[in-house]
Amino acid sequence: MNKQKINKIITPLLFLLVITSCRNNTDSSQSSHHKEVENVVELTQEQVTTVNLKLGKIEMKNLSSAIKVNGILDVPPQNLVTISAPMGGFVKNTELLQGMKVHKGQVLIVMQHPDYVQIQQDFLESKSQLEFLELDYKRQLELQKENVNAQKTVQQAKSNYESMLAKNSGLKQKLGMIGINADNLNGKNIQSTISITSPINGFVTVVNVNIGKHVNSTDVLFKIVDTEHLHAELVVFEKDIQKVKTGQRVRFSLANETEVRTATVYLIGKEIGNDRTVRVHCHLDKEDASLLPGTYLSAFIEAGAQNVSALPNAAIVSFEGKDYVFVAEKETNHFRMVEVKKGVSELDYTEVSFEGELSLDQKIVINGAYDILAKLKNSEEEEE
Repeated sequence: MNKQKINKIITPLLFLLVITSCRNNTDSSQSSHHKEVENVVELTQEQVTTVNLKLGKIEMKNLSSAIKVNGILDVPPQNLVTISAPMGGFVKNTELLQGMKVHKGQVLIVMQHPDYVQIQQDFLESKSQLEFLELDYKRQLELQKENVNAQKTVQQAKSNYESMLAKNSGLKQKLGMIGINADNLNGKNIQSTISITSPINGFVTVVNVNIGKHVNSTDVLFKIVDTEHLHAELVVFEKDIQKVKTGQRVRFSLANETEVRTATVYLIGKEIGNDRTVRVHCHLDKEDASLLPGTYLSAFIEAGAQNVSALPNAAIVSFEGKDYVFVAEKETNHFRMVEVKKGVSELDYTEVSFEGELSLDQKIVINGAYDILAKLKNSEEEEE
């Protein structure tokens, strides 16, 4: 193949390579330019007038920070009582049902067992022996003064007396635990039953017995709750607990209830749980005996006003799960979409923070932001 023919083949190939390279450079430049301006929109003066576009600036506002939390209604430990039998026995009589109101000192249940008789018998026998041993000890002391008996005899009398005194005192305490007055007990009034009474006023929430059932001292017979002093037990996440202070106001509502109730922060837990939360104890501003412990509630803790960067609510637009504002560029009627993070909201203003630095003097669209967003997204769809 001669040189002239080779040149004829190479020349077109070089031309094609140059054209392709130019096209690639042009496409790359256009793609880069598109990325730079994809979040910028330009409006005509007519469009600015139509949407009634207004510009404003970031303002420093004192906004009340409200922390949203959940919790339950609860009662203090002294207002929730679990009733058990001090000694095992059989249920002879009870008339309690769940929901019944009981008064302090009211008989809840009558129980029966031979052991009740035995402990009274043991007490009376020990009481009789104690009287004898006490007299014997005193007699031995008198004889010792006259050097009639040995020291060992006195010590033995003292040991017998003190041993029986301890036994008698123990049995007396046991009788008191099952509700029998040992001081009034004698051989003629020994009883085979004991009565268990309520230590508080309240409502019966649990009944685990029936007549004839045998129960042990570890069994739960009843639960009684006093609902006059309910409190709100709130669960606050670790990230918010520094904002919570005693005395702060709490607004809450119960499940399936539209009424807004109020409470006051009374105690703040000093331990972070495994779920990274802290318990906050709140006293209700208005007691309501009809409320039930364990009821779920949702609440807002008013954490006080803070001086924060804020914009009118109309300046912030939401798109695909994120929040944005439109910042005015140097070019007339050019606006750049910038992502923001929202904070607390109050009186038509919302706290905002930016990922980058943004001057407080920067002009931001405070009216017509959604119209600009619509134009921006329509423009992108048309380009695609």
